[in-house]
Parts: sequence; C-alpha cells; structure tokens
Amino acid sequence: MAETGDRIRVLLVDDHQVVRRGLRTFLEIQDDIEVVGEAGDGDEGVARAEELRPDVVLMDVKMPGTDGIEALRRLRDAGNPARVMIVTSFTEQRTVVPALRAGAAGYVYKDVDPEALAHAIRSVHAGHVLLQPEVAGALLTQEESSPGHGRGGALTEREREVLGLIADGRSNREIARALVLSEKTVKTHVSNILMKLDLADRTQAALWAVRHGLTS
Repeated sequence: MAETGDRIRVLLVDDHQVVRRGLRTFLEIQDDIEVVGEAGDGDEGVARAEELRPDVVLMDVKMPGTDGIEALRRLRDAGNPARVMIVTSFTEQRTVVPALRAGAAGYVYKDVDPEALAHAIRSVHAGHVLLQPEVAGALLTQEESSPGHGRGGALTEREREVLGLIADGRSNREIARALVLSEKTVKTHVSNILMKLDLADRTQAALWAVRHGLTS
C-alpha cells in the first residue's frame, strides 16, 4: 500500500452522482490514487480545487451553470497547479478543441476501460498530455487559424527536439540531461518555441507537438 503522501490526489467533478460514485469506487482500490473530494458542477469544482489543491481533476464538460471548459479556464487563470483531465461522453470537435485550448492535460471518454483510466491519471500526473486516438484525430483536422498553425518550419532542429521532449512530459532539467545542454539553454529554447509558435504555455506546446507528430 502506498503511503498517503505518495498517492495522486484526485478531485471528481461531474453533475451525475452515479458517475462520481462509480469513479470513486474504482479509484479507491488503487494503491497510488486517493479521491480527495467531489463536486457536482463547474462552480463547485473550482471552489473545491482551490480548497483541496488536488494533483489531478477529472472534469466533465457538460454541466449545469458553469461547464467544464469555463471551470478549466478559471482554474488556469487562478494559477491552480492541478492537472485537469476531461472525462466526457462528448466526442465532437467543437468540444474537444476548446477544452484542450483551455489547458486540459488529457481528454478521455466515459466508456474508457477502468484500468486505462487509472493509467491515464498516472500519465497526466507525470506531466504527459494524454489524448485518445479519436481526440488526436480531431486536433489534426481543426481549423487552420489555430495557434501555431503552419509555423513549424520556423523552428530549428534543436527546438523541434526540445518540443518533442516537452510533449513527452519532460521537465527542463530532464530535457537538459537528455540533450546534454544546460538548463539555461533549454529555457531559452522553450521561450523561443513559445514565441515562434505564438503559444501561451508548455501545455499548448505539447498539444502542438502531438498534432504535428513530434512525440516519441
């Protein structure tokens, strides 16, 4: 059994109690995952995330009042460090793309295999961006006005290497070790990547890399 301090602290945000109960029942048998709270809508989800400071938030999209995408934007704007993974039954591109642009670290469907969901939580907590194949497909077909579209040619080969490692969830220190560079040099590369692609943060950069096949 993992020690409490080593567990991934998870907050469940979904307006259907039966869904929350099912998720909690499964996740509570995982040695390394702890469900620290629940919320039934976006407003409550934001408040509980600020109160509980979970590691990962499992967020539904369609909820009464404040939906999951708006709640995600509010958490991002507040600087909440929780990694948010969308868990939903909606597969339309008009839902997928806004969620990822709002800062979602993952997007899976509610019919995901339970063991795959646990793996997804661990992956997102480790810093990876996790997308089911259908979601990656939606990204590949999104409109050309998306951030960074068509600007990959402006990146140097080294910047493309750094970007691929960002998408793999590597920290600056890990990237520096992998490429035999100083952390200061890696930070410079990251800043240049964000500037050249007109992206706001590492999550958007990772999504850009996924969309353009730079992941390992």
